[in-house]
Amino acid sequence: MSKTKGAKKELSSKQIDELLTTLKTRFEKNMNRHKDIKWDKVLAKLEKNNEKLWSLNEMEKTGGEPDVVGYDTKTGEYIFYDCSAESPSGRRSLCYDRAALTARKEFKPKDSAVDAATAMGIELLTEEQYRELQKLGNFDLKTSSWVKTPDEIRKLGGAIFCDRRYNNVFTYHNGAESYYSARSFRGVLTV
Repeated sequence: MSKTKGAKKELSSKQIDELLTTLKTRFEKNMNRHKDIKWDKVLAKLEKNNEKLWSLNEMEKTGGEPDVVGYDTKTGEYIFYDCSAESPSGRRSLCYDRAALTARKEFKPKDSAVDAATAMGIELLTEEQYRELQKLGNFDLKTSSWVKTPDEIRKLGGAIFCDRRYNNVFTYHNGAESYYSARSFRGVLTV
C-alpha cells in the first residue's frame, strides 16, 4: 500500500494519460457493468477532477481495477467500484479499523481497511453495494472483502465481510482486529 499521508494528491500528465487509457479500455471491455453510460461523459467528469483521478490511480495501483458501475441521477456523479476478480491484492492482511489496530497487542497488521480507504480518498463498499457488484459478475470466489460494518456490530467488537461461494453471496462476521492474507476491501468512489 502506498503511504499517502502528507503526499501530494496529484498525478503527472503521463500518469493521467496512462490511467485514462486503462480506465477506457476496462470500460469498453465490460459494457455490461454500465449500460447506457457513455465513456465521453465519464471522461469529461474525470478530466475536471484531479483529486478523484488520484484516488482512482490509488485503487488501480493496489489491484482494485476500478470501473464505472452506475450513475447517480440525484448527484450527477458516476459510481466506480473495485472490480478485480479477487479482493485487491495490494490491500490484503488488514484489520478492519484504527480501533481494532490499536487494540491488537501483538502481530499487528500494517494498516486497517478503513484507514487505508480514507488515505486513498475512497470508502469501503457497504453490504448492499457489494451485493450489487456481485450482480455484475462473479467476484471473490477465492478471497473475501471487508465491507462497511453497521455501528451496532462494530460497538460490540465485530466487523463484517463478504465473499461469493456456491454461486451465492455470503456475509460473515469476525473480530474487527482479525486479518487474513485472502481478505482485503473493495472501495467505492463517486466522480
